[in-house]
Amino acid sequence: MPHVKVMLSYDYNHFEVCLSVDENATLKEINERRKEAQRLCDEAVRQYKIAKVKAEKRTQLSYEFEQLEKEVKYTKNIPERERTAEQKAKIKAIEDKEHWTQHDYNYDDDEIPF
Repeated sequence: MPHVKVMLSYDYNHFEVCLSVDENATLKEINERRKEAQRLCDEAVRQYKIAKVKAEKRTQLSYEFEQLEKEVKYTKNIPERERTAEQKAKIKAIEDKEHWTQHDYNYDDDEIPF
């Protein structure tokens, strides 16, 4: 069965889409399938860009979490009534799972925009 293939390189990554085409397809129909394949590659690049930014932010948050965790470990040894407002806030912050996972990215969560 005939097919159209689009290969795209971006930022040292390679994206490839191969779509089948009906044997009796006209050039116009083949070209439309090629455009669909290109759109899918473009979408892959768009998602890659998002994932890359999110990964960088996750790395930064991971470092911040580790630093905060060290401070909180020390703070928990201080009696609660003697803790400063900042120390209490740090204990609360480390429990904020939403903050620490805000840059998680799952490609399945995206809607295809075309």
